[in-house]
Amino acid sequence: MTPKQPSRDELLQMTRRYFFKVCGYGVGALALNALMQPKLFAANSKNPLAPKPPHFKPRAKRIIFLFMAGAPSQIDLFDPKPVLQQYHGQPCPESLLKGERFAFIKGTPTLLGSPYKFQKHGQSGIEVSELLPNIAKVVDDLCIIRSMQTDQFNHAPAQIFMNTGHQLPGRPSMGSWLTYGLGTENQDLPGFVVLLSGANRPDGGHACWSSGFLPTVYQGVEFRKQGDPVLYLSNPDGVDADARRAVIDATNDLNRLKHEQIGDPEIETRIANYELAYRMQTSMPELMDISKEPEYIHQLYGTTPGKPSFANNCLLARRLVERGVRFVQLYHRGWDHHGAFEFDSLTHALPRICQEVDQACAALIIDLKQRGLLDDTLVIWGGEFGRTPMNEGRGGSTYLGRDHHPRAFTIWMAGGGVKPGTVYGATDELGYSVVENPVHVHDLHATVLHLMGIDHTRLTYWYQGRNFRLTDVFGRVVEGIIG
Repeated sequence: MTPKQPSRDELLQMTRRYFFKVCGYGVGALALNALMQPKLFAANSKNPLAPKPPHFKPRAKRIIFLFMAGAPSQIDLFDPKPVLQQYHGQPCPESLLKGERFAFIKGTPTLLGSPYKFQKHGQSGIEVSELLPNIAKVVDDLCIIRSMQTDQFNHAPAQIFMNTGHQLPGRPSMGSWLTYGLGTENQDLPGFVVLLSGANRPDGGHACWSSGFLPTVYQGVEFRKQGDPVLYLSNPDGVDADARRAVIDATNDLNRLKHEQIGDPEIETRIANYELAYRMQTSMPELMDISKEPEYIHQLYGTTPGKPSFANNCLLARRLVERGVRFVQLYHRGWDHHGAFEFDSLTHALPRICQEVDQACAALIIDLKQRGLLDDTLVIWGGEFGRTPMNEGRGGSTYLGRDHHPRAFTIWMAGGGVKPGTVYGATDELGYSVVENPVHVHDLHATVLHLMGIDHTRLTYWYQGRNFRLTDVFGRVVEGIIG
């Protein structure tokens, strides 16, 4: 019996190319099913930003991070050094310079005492610089950490490190980790909002508020200073709300079909973003209109509706957390005071930028407190590193300025479970090194997560074959600052 010859179509299906095409899908699906863990798809719920329970009872429910990009001088603001004043103008001891690497200092620099006076304030008696008279009035609400340390001494990597726990772009920021772990209370606004002011954008750019390898639904949403706060929020001419709703529904249906086929979490991110953008068309105009605030609030903050400023952003931050936004981060650029020129010197530029932020920072603390929000809102103030106790003197400049200094710097925190009216940690008599209770950036991250009810070792995301976390393999909770 002569066997039946296969048809042309059957022969085509037997080709090697066709075989690998078909089997590739099957083998790939089996491999993915075996290798992928369910937690890889963090956005596998219908709403990835829905509120999620913390690991334990939190002290804080939301965060406002006031990031002073450029690195404020702790020696001139929060860490007075009388001994440094005594040795002002003398050569820096060789013991401090041996093996040290600076960003710009060359040779043997001279010690630089602060040109500004410090005074004790409040019942706590904490010393604060004359440059910050309004913050000094709320010092009893602050927990000042004078023993911060970081691994980076250049702006971009240090800013990225302070925000993500890693010096290179590509890791999720703290705000992204928190919205991934906890979601957000207001489904009509982003869970993580970024507000910019000052001389320019931070050196680290978008990497400072990136979601890294987390689904992009968790990245910080930057509100613009002019026009729509978020691009494409307004409908184009000829498109009304009903038409936009119809387009979004049709687009989301197509995206859901695709998600059923391949299970990519970025597809659910896209669906969530379309829905959020539609809801924001209603929620955003009311949120952004600070002109409706009473006059006493404008006087408290020093705000001018319609004029972009750090003060306006502080008021917006209060309005955002009041509405349930999980993480609000304000960047104010202009704290890089090297003294190479008049415009970046300690005597000209530092007073000016302190004046830009002092009233609004204090107002934010007062306003949150009077609304009953400070107890469960954690406010953080600080930059990416500190400044040297030596004068930089770049190129023979006669202006006073300080170089980058990762060994010791100061931040402060308020509300959200931290001890008010306290100082934690200490630096040596020159302000060069930490000598008591060092707090590394990883420790800060661990503590912030702890205050939000999260065990930093358990908030993880599976990526490239291992679990990642904000604190990487480091970090400890700083129990001494928790009230």
